[in-house]
Amino acid sequence: MNDLHVLPKVRDSNSFLYVEHKKIDQVYAQGMGETRSSRNLLRQARLVSDGRLRLRVVRRLYEMRFPEPLDPDLTLQQIRGKEGIRVRESYARASRETGVEWTGRSYKRTSWAEADPVNRALSSANSCLYGVCHAAIVSAGYSPALGFIHTGKMLSFVYDIADLYKAEITVPVAFEAAAEGPYNMETRVRRRCRDYFHRERLLQRIVPDIERAMALDDPTIGEVADFDTPDDPPGGCGIRIAAR
Repeated sequence: MNDLHVLPKVRDSNSFLYVEHKKIDQVYAQGMGETRSSRNLLRQARLVSDGRLRLRVVRRLYEMRFPEPLDPDLTLQQIRGKEGIRVRESYARASRETGVEWTGRSYKRTSWAEADPVNRALSSANSCLYGVCHAAIVSAGYSPALGFIHTGKMLSFVYDIADLYKAEITVPVAFEAAAEGPYNMETRVRRRCRDYFHRERLLQRIVPDIERAMALDDPTIGEVADFDTPDDPPGGCGIRIAAR
C-alpha cells in the first residue's frame, strides 16, 4: 500500500488493518490531527489557561453527564464534590441491579490480583474506554494532557472525556461481567466494551461531545490566533506499508 490516504480513519471505527503479505519500514514520528491544523489545540489551551473559561467547560462537562442544574456560584472544588457523589450513586445503583457487592473503588496496579472482581472489571472497562477517547482526541487535533477537571497527567483530558460515558458504559458492563463470575472476566469485559463501542458508534459521538463541552460554537470566545498557511505542509513520511 503506497497511498496512506486509503488507510482507515478513526471516525470509521476501524481499529485494525489486516494484510496477508507486507513489508513494514519504520521511522520514528508522532501522530497529529487529520487536518494538520493546531486550531483546536490552541482553543483548548486558551480555555484551560483562563480560569473563567475553564470553569465554564467544567460546568458543561458536568451538565452533559447529570440532569440537575448547577448553582452558578459553585467553585471547581464544589463541582468536583458533587461529581463524586453522583459517581458513587452510579456504582450503588449498578450494585443493586446486578446483586454484585460493592464496597468502594479500590485497586493497585502493582497488585492486580488482590482487587475484587468488580474492581478488576471496572479497571479493564475503563482502560478500553480511555483508548478509544485518546484516539479520538488526538485525531481531532486536541491535546490529551490539557484537562479541565483532571490536571497534571499526560492523559488528563482523556479522563475528562471518558468520564462522560462511564455511567452509561463501563459501570454497567463491569458489574454485569462481575455478576457472571470471575472466570475469564477481563476478556469478557473487553469484548462487551468492543461490542458496545461498535453498536453505539461511540467514536462518532466523542468529537461532537468535545466540541459541545468546549463551546466551540460560542461566538463570545472568538478565534485565538491567526494561522499560517504554509506552501509545503508535511506529508509522505511516517510509517510506510508496502504490499508484496
